[in-house]
Amino acid sequence: MSFYPISRWITLVALAIIITSGTVSAADIVPSYPLLPETYGSITVFDHQKRYVGRIMPEKRYWTPIRRIPVFLQRAIVAVEDARFYEHNGIDLRGIARAVVKDVVQRKLAEGGSTITQQLIKNRYLTAQKTVDRKVKEGFMAIEFEKKFTKQQILEMYLNEIYYGNGAWGIAQAARIYFNKLPEQLNEAECAVLAGIPKNPGRYNPLGKPEQVGQRKLIVLKRMEEVGAINSRQLAQVLKQQAAPYPLNKAGYYLSMIRSRLIDMYGPGIIDQGGLEIVAALDLKLQEIAENAVKDGVRKIAPTLEGALVCFDADTGNLLAAVGGSDFKASPYNRALVAQRQPGSSIKPIIYAAAFEQGRQDTTTLVDNAVSFNPGPGQPRWTPQNYDGKHHGTLTLRQALATSNNIIAVKLLESITVPVAVEYSRKVGLTPPAQPGLSYALGTDEVTLHDLTRAYIPFAAEGQQPNIRTMISIRNFNDSTYKEQPVTKEQVIAPHVAYQVTDVLKDVLMYGTAKGLKRFQSAHPAAGKTGTTNDYRDAWFIGYTPRLVTGVWVGYDQPRPGGRGFTGGAIAAPIWEQFMRGAVQQYPAKNFVTPPPVPENPLLPKPLVPHFTS
Repeated sequence: MSFYPISRWITLVALAIIITSGTVSAADIVPSYPLLPETYGSITVFDHQKRYVGRIMPEKRYWTPIRRIPVFLQRAIVAVEDARFYEHNGIDLRGIARAVVKDVVQRKLAEGGSTITQQLIKNRYLTAQKTVDRKVKEGFMAIEFEKKFTKQQILEMYLNEIYYGNGAWGIAQAARIYFNKLPEQLNEAECAVLAGIPKNPGRYNPLGKPEQVGQRKLIVLKRMEEVGAINSRQLAQVLKQQAAPYPLNKAGYYLSMIRSRLIDMYGPGIIDQGGLEIVAALDLKLQEIAENAVKDGVRKIAPTLEGALVCFDADTGNLLAAVGGSDFKASPYNRALVAQRQPGSSIKPIIYAAAFEQGRQDTTTLVDNAVSFNPGPGQPRWTPQNYDGKHHGTLTLRQALATSNNIIAVKLLESITVPVAVEYSRKVGLTPPAQPGLSYALGTDEVTLHDLTRAYIPFAAEGQQPNIRTMISIRNFNDSTYKEQPVTKEQVIAPHVAYQVTDVLKDVLMYGTAKGLKRFQSAHPAAGKTGTTNDYRDAWFIGYTPRLVTGVWVGYDQPRPGGRGFTGGAIAAPIWEQFMRGAVQQYPAKNFVTPPPVPENPLLPKPLVPHFTS
């Protein structure tokens, strides 16, 4: 920062003196946001084990009248920011003189001598750049403000305009974010902490380093004592009070999802009304494990890569964890619930399940050879290709699914017909397009990670699909009501079909496209399926134990190829494993339930080759 000559400061002082006798036009400061309601209660969220997760609060700002701002806070702000506030006319000549002396000593523009009125003008209309020209303009406007408004009005505007850190603008947001209170409910210690923030919002806000926050509070109180705002006895009493802030929210993506669900249920006014206590289906420990797994997994590959993860309890339908990206603060966009992407081969188990429902077995064989299909009138023939570009001859359905063979998946879909597969997809909770073609077997139609993972739950849960729960209960303190969402289940596919699919998907982890998970599968009963789009834009892995069903997606927000090797097995499966190794400590995996045998249908053809076991 360059040193400003004393002559420039003398010019500023002279201009300030001249304008005390003049009249210039000043813009009104009229609150552009509503008055703070007389009552407010946070929406507080706990996980399903009653551990505190965070609060859902209004995003819009409120205006707090001076009568609702504690007198102690008013005195504290004046003492530490502008002790001569009630004596000067907008600019403090003594303060300017003191600043000039200090600047000369330090040979830089270190102290500006700004009054509360000047700070208000700067925050509302000007920039924070430290120049003499800005200070002159600031002085003109400050003196005009002092003519137009009373000291209390200016102080009210100041306290409603200044920044308190962590997204809190104005005293209403600061009191709510840091102490979960209305401004008038703040105690003296909390007021002292808040009064110390404007000096450096990033350092002195209540969530900063405790030693720095405590030291700043003490400076505020001692300054109040120096100017006669409090005496030594009052200072000692304030130091005994608690000023502990509420902790920062955890599980940002999950809280954001609950916020959206509440608005869907009650309308947008519910967020401003508050007064709710919510027990979420969330498991906070699993959420933390999931957030770390996604962040670690994508950062190992590329800084702009993104990922998402969801985990369901197959027994209760609880959404135990939902991570919509690698960093909620940097990007709150929820890629787990909102983003629609092509699932690639991770859609294939649903096609196979429909085929098993019709009576085909894992030992049923099809031939992997060059073949083309006619999509419809006027369209070129379509020739599906395998990932490796090769053909593998006669394969059992078990082999074909474990190795994610594309040609056999398309042939299988053709044999069971597309409408049958579409209807089966709807049964497990997906919403296919109106008229998909045979490419549906290769996952060319878009889905969300949430919906695709949910569709795998029946495979883990003996064919049952529970209703998905994000909130277990809602207690409304405003009208003394209590709502609870019970667990309900529906049998959507036959138990023996679920078991057949699971038995085949075990092989995916043992020797198939996710064989890197072989050690995990050896230690914990698990099954799953990879998914990779044909241009390597999206990598998926949906896997499950008998209790937990977890899906992972990795890709770029602006879809682009990740390069050969950007596959579900290589990219998404390791994130799944990192999460699941922690998750099974909380939810140990038992063996999959074997259903009663299904009577053999004599009309179906016998399999041509034995069960593939290598």
